[in-house]
Amino acid sequence: MKSFCLNYFGTRNLAFLMGGVFMMLTGFVSGDWPQFRGATGQGIAEARDLPLHWSETKNVRWKTPIRGRAWSSPVVGDGRIWLTTATEDGKELSVVCLDQESGEILIERKLFDVEDPQFAHRFNTYASPTPVLEGNRVYLTFGSPGIACIDAETAKVIWQRRDFVCNHFRGAGASPILYKDLLILPFDGSDFQFIVGLDKQTGKTIWNTKRSVDYQDLDPKGNPKEDGDWRKAYSTPIISNLSGRDLLISLGSKAVYAYEPETGKEIWQMVDRKAHSGSVMPFYGGGRLYYCTGFPKGKLNAVKPGGSGEITATHLLWSVRRNIPNKPSPLFHEGLIFMIDDGGIASCLDAETGEEIWRERVGGNYSASPLLVGDRVYFFSEEGKTAVVKAGREFVVIAENQLDDGFMASPAVVENALFLRTKKALYRIQN
Repeated sequence: MKSFCLNYFGTRNLAFLMGGVFMMLTGFVSGDWPQFRGATGQGIAEARDLPLHWSETKNVRWKTPIRGRAWSSPVVGDGRIWLTTATEDGKELSVVCLDQESGEILIERKLFDVEDPQFAHRFNTYASPTPVLEGNRVYLTFGSPGIACIDAETAKVIWQRRDFVCNHFRGAGASPILYKDLLILPFDGSDFQFIVGLDKQTGKTIWNTKRSVDYQDLDPKGNPKEDGDWRKAYSTPIISNLSGRDLLISLGSKAVYAYEPETGKEIWQMVDRKAHSGSVMPFYGGGRLYYCTGFPKGKLNAVKPGGSGEITATHLLWSVRRNIPNKPSPLFHEGLIFMIDDGGIASCLDAETGEEIWRERVGGNYSASPLLVGDRVYFFSEEGKTAVVKAGREFVVIAENQLDDGFMASPAVVENALFLRTKKALYRIQN
């Protein structure tokens, strides 16, 4: 039975109110795209005049090649676009800033030299985490090789950290988020698994919380018995207030956790010992939390708010196994969940029951997270195709568009313009 709040406001208005609370807590400016998946981390844009059709010769306001190899998504604020990049060998880690109107590169600065880079899987890069913006500061991470806070005007380094020990095993993936005075970032490696809260002004560690799940894969000498993947995760955390208090929701290997964001104190965990390497960002809607468990055969779980300790047996509302994404994060919209799996199968579920409403092949392969704008869902493939479908109970393809190169990064939206990073360039797409 839906709560009075949901019946009175409706799911759309409740999501709007939640987004407003989130922006007050983080200090983000409405209209910017300051972090991975936008200000609320839900992949929802308020623009109303995004183009339906584009190509290399149509509705491209500008296209700027980006050197290096990196999958970090663009973030936009105060007329500037920020992203990270790296040399293919991972020895040089850099930040790039472009003018929002012209696409001109304003700043291109190397932040870190890495003498002996960790291994990164070919599917990943050495600059996959997305920056986060706030005011005149840009916060960037490349995982344990380097974290930095830089001035948004000059790119001068304000503070940096290079002392965290974590073997990312196949490369870093989790992006940072801001909460009040904290920069929050998970480290889920093959050796150490923890999440930290840093003073965003100084970079000083305020709290550091070890993942508490029992991995159950150590030999008598304490050495890992299993492959390092079983301790890995790549997921960006999110802040939710579904249970009447702010909670930091973070997906690790074999478990999703809720923490008190000010202190890092663990509140609850939900465990799935058969899942690892979770990359999908948790999301919320209609008074519930949702998350995808990870490889090898992911599940989408719906979680009832509240609880403490291990809540696996008490707070799991439903679980779905069919065509669950391991990399693209789903969307919540008016009581529906829209998602696309890595192999190009799109689906729509009833968010209250998990019942499948439709499931259709869009085609292609997918890593970028989809975008919701009004009553449209945009899916961005690794082959450069964007399929636009109706955000409703019937599967309707509105448009299909093609660029020369494919998408690994997720989109940004500001002022009725799409900012799309392909493997080689950044585009501004606009009517």
